[in-house]
Amino acid sequence: MLLHVAAFVGLFYLLRWYRERQVVSPLQDKYVFITGCDSGFGNLLARQLDMRGMRVLAACLTEEGAEQLRKRTSARLETVILDVTQTESIAAAAQWVKERVGDRGLWGLVNNAGTSFPSAPNEWLNKQDFMDVLNVNLLGVIEVTLSLLSLVRKAQGRVVNVSSVMGRVSLFGGGYCISKHGVESFSDSLRRELSYFGVKVAIIEPGGFKTNLSSCETLMPNFKKAWDRSSSEVKEIYGKKFLESFLKYPHLLEKVWTSDLSSVTDCMEHALTACHPRTRYSAGWDVKLFYLPLSYLPTFLVDALVHLCSPKPAQAL
Repeated sequence: MLLHVAAFVGLFYLLRWYRERQVVSPLQDKYVFITGCDSGFGNLLARQLDMRGMRVLAACLTEEGAEQLRKRTSARLETVILDVTQTESIAAAAQWVKERVGDRGLWGLVNNAGTSFPSAPNEWLNKQDFMDVLNVNLLGVIEVTLSLLSLVRKAQGRVVNVSSVMGRVSLFGGGYCISKHGVESFSDSLRRELSYFGVKVAIIEPGGFKTNLSSCETLMPNFKKAWDRSSSEVKEIYGKKFLESFLKYPHLLEKVWTSDLSSVTDCMEHALTACHPRTRYSAGWDVKLFYLPLSYLPTFLVDALVHLCSPKPAQAL
């Protein structure tokens, strides 16, 4: 019996491996629009796809980021300035894309632009702090997608949304985890709706990687700023020791997180170029070995584990 099960599982993974190795062609005629290309995953993906001969349309937040990217890529790659929180900027970028792709349509849309700031215990934050993250990570993704959807449908192409493993399990406060849960939900509904038109939607769920958004130089001032703005009552409840313990986390995470971003961009590339892309891609061994199993545990066990590993407020019961 066990031999039959092992043979079935082996055959399943062999067939899946063969199926996922089939690539669409020709890649050289396909346009891909990527947001958030100044640095990190978007920057590396733009260079990666450019090397494969695809027509990359890279959206950057700053002209400096766009110029640096152009210096490292071929003349095929084109850049545009895009702020995903501004409707006017999104409309202008969508028109720019339409002028370039023409009747061919847009093969790939990669919603990569994101932010994680401010992130802190919820009680240290205000409504605007949450909105600052949601406007980029969720509402920006939705508006960019809706503005380009007709072009993707025309090409029967792909929408690739960058979520996070924190879209499955929320381990800290602020708008980041909320926004990624929203991206997961939006992507699921979009995938089901667009399946009637031959459009595929994939979700990328990275774990811990060293990017500009996750560096100690960025995280620690962000935490400290949220603390400094908190009321005297909140500071008394949590205490200075809590803050000091909290500020140690970025240093600990930097030792665990990897600076090799290719495992994430390889997932993105596969979602764009494979004939049969996956629905979800979990990038990073920490996701596969820890966070995903954690997300399937009963809630009371996850709560107990987080409680055990987290610093305790000064006035905790």
